[in-house]
Amino acid sequence: MDLSQFDFDLPEKLIAKRPCSPRNESRLLIGSNPINHDSFLNITNYINDNDLIVINNSKVIPIYLSGKVLSHQIKVTLHKSLGNREWLAYLKPGKKVNYGDMILFPQDHKVEVLKKENNGEFRIKFHSDENNLINLQGKMPLPPYILKKRDSDEKDFVDYQTVYAKEKGSIAAPTAGLHFNEKIFQMLKDNGQVAEVTLHVGAGTFQPIRSSIDDHVMHSEKGYVPLETIEKIEKTKKKKGRIIAVGTTTLRLLESAALSNGILKYYNDDTNIFIKPGFRFNVVDV
Repeated sequence: MDLSQFDFDLPEKLIAKRPCSPRNESRLLIGSNPINHDSFLNITNYINDNDLIVINNSKVIPIYLSGKVLSHQIKVTLHKSLGNREWLAYLKPGKKVNYGDMILFPQDHKVEVLKKENNGEFRIKFHSDENNLINLQGKMPLPPYILKKRDSDEKDFVDYQTVYAKEKGSIAAPTAGLHFNEKIFQMLKDNGQVAEVTLHVGAGTFQPIRSSIDDHVMHSEKGYVPLETIEKIEKTKKKKGRIIAVGTTTLRLLESAALSNGILKYYNDDTNIFIKPGFRFNVVDV
């Protein structure tokens, strides 16, 4: 499959700097025939009584930091904790950073640059508890195409988090869920139509496909599908209801948990599943 098949024109002026407010008034595209344009306010009109909504309850941690090497401002996006205060991180501009450099932060926090990995990440080490610096200065790690237009700020702590987020671990929001407000979510929950999974979104979600579809190695992410959710899905399917995954992170995890033999099972592992044309879906209907 040729990458050019995915090309489309997206004018720069149409990329919003901020989300719709209130969030539930975002536009909604229904993939019917013909395609229908609506508002997310009316999402429940498209959810049947026997359907089950599966959400990703992962919570974004504020791991976007700003420090200095000499006179150079360095943006640090933490990616993965390696333990013992060591992390994999993206540093920008990376060309201004050398091995052994010390990135300086407020209140005498220091981060040492240990190594540059083959994929452009840096291995760094905090000289004190990293949580202290994250709590002091950490901002929400917005997508690169947003950070080109503005810096992360206080408002993003609300805007870039789902209303049902609770399990800390993502470095990017599972964005499909951002459209739900408390009222819509609670209504579905009161109807017994919500099940939860946890997939911690990694920085790989921002990485482009540079080779062909067939040669690309998809990034891995940590996921968890509890038994309670499996039971709800099984009951829904027996009632001929649909399993509606909120976003590709939920979809990816549910299909990973059923990949070996097509049967959904308890899952607590990394997944690097790559869903592309020809994939057989075992769990998700919508």
